Amino acid sequence: MRALLFDLDGVLTPTADVHMRAWSRLFTPYLEQHGVAPYTEQDYFDSIDGKPRYDGVRSLLESRGIDLPEGSPDDGPDQDTVCGLGNRKNAEFTAELAEHGVEPYPGSLRFLVAATDAGMSVAVVSSSANAVQVLRTAGIFERFPVIVDGVVAREDGLPGKPAPDTYLDAASRFGLTAAECVVVEDATSGVAAGRNGAFGLVIGVDRGAGADDLRANGADVVVTDLAELVPDLPRPATAEL
Repeated sequence: MRALLFDLDGVLTPTADVHMRAWSRLFTPYLEQHGVAPYTEQDYFDSIDGKPRYDGVRSLLESRGIDLPEGSPDDGPDQDTVCGLGNRKNAEFTAELAEHGVEPYPGSLRFLVAATDAGMSVAVVSSSANAVQVLRTAGIFERFPVIVDGVVAREDGLPGKPAPDTYLDAASRFGLTAAECVVVEDATSGVAAGRNGAFGLVIGVDRGAGADDLRANGADVVVTDLAELVPDLPRPATAEL
């Protein structure tokens, strides 16, 4: 394996928790107003986790039988459209991030440093349009020469996970095939993208999705912390001299 392609939220940084709180702040009152089943944490894993924001809104609404017009990405957060709700969620996320900040998982940072020391290429592949902001806040932006996020996907017309296109795009930016790259994900939709793209290895990080579900959707290996895999990385070239 020559490159590691990391999802961001829940893999490198605990921003999945920030996203979960933002989604809850959006949908708890919204679903109550519509008189349907209340929003739960399981809804995040079943309908939202790992997907582009508007896809998550659409999926959650479908689970409750709510049909809204699509709208456009320019819709204000007060508009009752799929895009309007997605933009409202983004405002909630930005507020949460500004208030609480974010730092990388220590084990993920250790794994990242060990991988780059061993000469592996690294990229971030995230459905989030806030990936650059999160990476800068966490102090690890400069470590990634390739970032394929929600903004890039929208500009280049790349479908979101579980489609493999964003991961394939990141691999191509290194001049590598999927078989030469490792996908590192915490969401079932993300490991499915790795499987659908025939990547050389798909690592699932269980932050709540469940090890069995991650394996069922495409993970070859499941860990609870990426530090567990540091001993399996290639040794740095200098150590072999």
